[in-house]
Amino acid sequence: MNPVIFKEELPVKKLTRRLLFYLGFIFLWQLLCQAKIWPEYMVPSPRGVLASFLDGLADHSFFIGTLVSLKRIAIGYGISIILGMGLGFAIGRSQILEDTVGSLVVGLQTLPSICWLPLAILWFGLSERAMLFVVVMGALLSITISTDSGVKNIPAIFVKAGQNMGAKGLTMLTTILLPAALPAIVTGLKQGWSFAWRSLMAGELLYVSTGLGQLLMMGRELNDMNRVIAVMLILIVLGLLFDRLLFARLERSIRRRWGLETA
Repeated sequence: MNPVIFKEELPVKKLTRRLLFYLGFIFLWQLLCQAKIWPEYMVPSPRGVLASFLDGLADHSFFIGTLVSLKRIAIGYGISIILGMGLGFAIGRSQILEDTVGSLVVGLQTLPSICWLPLAILWFGLSERAMLFVVVMGALLSITISTDSGVKNIPAIFVKAGQNMGAKGLTMLTTILLPAALPAIVTGLKQGWSFAWRSLMAGELLYVSTGLGQLLMMGRELNDMNRVIAVMLILIVLGLLFDRLLFARLERSIRRRWGLETA
């Protein structure tokens, strides 16, 4: 069965479509606010959110909060990648680890990220290490499971061909296993990134410290929905930027390498 070849649309066409969608969304949002279906303190207007966003830029609170949150997630997510990929490869290549550690990982993955926060506070107190622990646990398990799945789904003929050519140990890992499992690993990395953000926001909402999560909490305590929505939009934009600039490009490169997309 021949693979489906995806041909990428022209960038201008995609950009125009997205621009029209978001302009229409903002227009509808403004119309609903003007209709006064709900009080403005519950759902603010786009104009109020924009004013709050500009105020946050003017006093540098949004800029500082974004940098602090990005620093935390970079450290925690980086640790998750190293541990998750290592553990996933080990489980995927060992039946003993699959029967023991593998089942534990699957079970722990069902826990919401917020469940790790009480344990983190007991172990590390209200500190940066507690938030990093929550971020790591939020992303680690999904990366491990995706890596494990990718390793298990490597065609046996790839491994046999590598063995016949003398590949073993580190050579087998870097030239056969890792490239073959890469599509599943990238999916896990993308999912782990979103889980890491959710975990970080949960930690920052409860721990009084600089960060986007704390800005959300301050907006709630001050009943300032304009600020809350502004911070939420910053999180959305950050997520889209990392998806388009990092994960989308990586996925596109892999699809082209495997002949599933034309240049």
